[in-house]
Amino acid sequence: MNRWALITIIVGSTVASDMLQSWQMKRHGEVTDFRVHRLLATLLGKLPMIASVFFLAVSFYAFLALLQISDLSFAVPATALSIAVETILARLILKETVTPARWTGVLLVTIGVWLLAL
Repeated sequence: MNRWALITIIVGSTVASDMLQSWQMKRHGEVTDFRVHRLLATLLGKLPMIASVFFLAVSFYAFLALLQISDLSFAVPATALSIAVETILARLILKETVTPARWTGVLLVTIGVWLLAL
């Protein structure tokens, strides 16, 4: 598998994981009972959280595969594209407020990944 395909898998699964976590946390609300068995029951009883862990595992193993064929100095900056995608989706899907400074960061990260692609 080529490195850009692995980066697509990493970014896609990382974004899916983070979006599911955020959505579930907003749906569940504040946690008030911090006993271990209650936390586990709360987390494991929610399908979006289980799916989030699955996507995080996919991202991790794809990152390990990427490290086998690319240098760390390429892999880490390239996978930072997930920050840009998450910010856009947070605005569009989760209706979060995104500051101009954050949009500037998204632009800079995107330019950086584009430079890596050259």
